[in-house]
Amino acid sequence: MLHAKIIDLSKEKIKPENAEEFIASSKFGASIVFYGTVRKNNENKKVTGITYDSHDQLVIKSFKEIYNEADEKLNIKDKSVFIEHVKGYVGLGEISIIIAVACPHRSEAYDLSRYIIEEIKKRSPIWKKEHYENKESEWLKGNPVQAN
Repeated sequence: MLHAKIIDLSKEKIKPENAEEFIASSKFGASIVFYGTVRKNNENKKVTGITYDSHDQLVIKSFKEIYNEADEKLNIKDKSVFIEHVKGYVGLGEISIIIAVACPHRSEAYDLSRYIIEEIKKRSPIWKKEHYENKESEWLKGNPVQAN
């Protein structure tokens, strides 16, 4: 079971309780919720916030592909996964991505959560523009979108 969504911050915010409710089930023995948040320093620059942009349809497609690949690469068939990523401006300490997973066993949940975030960082067309204390900003170099 998968929930995947890009949140447009002008319309709504990430709500952790939605993720927790989605993965809650007595059939799973382990649940992990990962929050990606905006940190105040990056490469010796003082960050005040980040603007995220994305190709929404391709991002959702990549989330689904990553979810399905977990069956093959990690052999985790029985799982529940919730992924939301923001689009728009996010301030310091605010949540930019949430990944919640539930599996029968803790080792599966840890492996799955880590696999998902690492693959999203590599493959999903999401771009970051950092804003700095000195009022400057820059789009960060990302990974190229890979064709399958």
